[in-house]
Amino acid sequence: MKLKADVAILDILGHLIIWLILSVITFGVALFFFPYSFSKFILNRTSVIDSSGIERKMVCDIDLFSDLGHVILWFVISILTLGIGYIFYFYRVWNYALNNTRAE
Repeated sequence: MKLKADVAILDILGHLIIWLILSVITFGVALFFFPYSFSKFILNRTSVIDSSGIERKMVCDIDLFSDLGHVILWFVISILTLGIGYIFYFYRVWNYALNNTRAE
C-alpha cells in the first residue's frame, strides 16, 4: 500500500491564516485546538492506494471539541511545564487522530 497526500499551497496558507487569527484573538488558547484541526486537515486530503491501484480516501472522524477533557488536561500540563508539554500534546493528538481515521 501507498499513501498519497494532496495538499495545495493555497489550502495550507488559508488554514494557517485562520489559525493565526484565532490564536491572536484568543491570546493563544486556540493553539490547544490547532493540532486537532491540523491532523484532520492533512488526513482528509490523504488517500490510500493499494497494490492493484485502487485509491481510497481517508476520513478523519474527529472534531475540534471531540475530547475537551484531553485538551484541558494537556493545557494544565503545558502550563506547569512552561510549554514543554505542548510538544508531547501535539504527538498525542496525532495518535488520537490516526486511531479515529478510516479509509472509504
